[in-house]
Amino acid sequence: MYPTKIAKPIFVVSLADILFLQGCGAAKKQILPASLRQPKIGLVLGGGASRGFAHVGVLRALEQEKIPIDLIVGTSVGSLIGAIYAANPNSFELEWMAFELEKDDIFDFSLLSSRTGPIKGDKLEKFVVKHVKARNIEDMKIPFYAVACDLNTGEPVVFDKGPAEIAVRASSSIPGVFTPLNIKERIVVDGGVIGSVSPETARQKGADIVIVVNIGKNITNYETGNIIQITLQAIDIMGHRIDQYKNKDADVLIEPEVGNVGTMDFSKKKELMLAGIKAGQAAIPAIHKAIEDFKAGRLGQN
Repeated sequence: MYPTKIAKPIFVVSLADILFLQGCGAAKKQILPASLRQPKIGLVLGGGASRGFAHVGVLRALEQEKIPIDLIVGTSVGSLIGAIYAANPNSFELEWMAFELEKDDIFDFSLLSSRTGPIKGDKLEKFVVKHVKARNIEDMKIPFYAVACDLNTGEPVVFDKGPAEIAVRASSSIPGVFTPLNIKERIVVDGGVIGSVSPETARQKGADIVIVVNIGKNITNYETGNIIQITLQAIDIMGHRIDQYKNKDADVLIEPEVGNVGTMDFSKKKELMLAGIKAGQAAIPAIHKAIEDFKAGRLGQN
């Protein structure tokens, strides 16, 4: 009978221990208050064709200052630069790739102009396959989202999984320039149609602090040599008007001085990257302040 008498208290103690451990596990799942955790920082890279080289400089500046990037949202050229960096967060390698990039690497002009656009987009896809070191978006080291637009409904289409080359091509398919993509019975075009930046997507994906890099601030200097340049300028004007409202949702707004460079000018890469570095470095105090405000519970109260 003696073993039977001690069996009950042992069982009771064991059950208490189990309940205690379960309680600890549940506590770990609770969301910590802002003051006890690091904010989730989302980087939003906007569209702007060749001016996208400035994104490379901004990423270099943020990396040098050890600013953590927890997710990246890209539109048009922002999706291209963002995908490359999200798959391999190394600004030095990104810079080398950017210096080697030429128009002919991503623009495949058709001799027989298509009714929907003179650029097919196959070269852009091949470029992404070659330089993005992740086959699918979900395999990237930093969560990445490419923003495109449904041409029938005007709704945003956010790519968060699947082949990176399809997402980037869709996000970069400028209407009238690139042939639109047909994806699951949807006609998808450049996300710049509904705004060259998408801070709202970063918020929806969980960013506490949103850093927006807008490369379409200055739209007065443009090229009008052909229909493609005219179309790009028209898209820039439309995006600029929309972005004036969207940028208000940014906690930190970075606007490199790139307005003196035409959207199809690939000859000023170094100038654009340096402008990105300068603007990125200038934004560092504001980023640190946003982090401090988040931890203190003050972010968004101004």
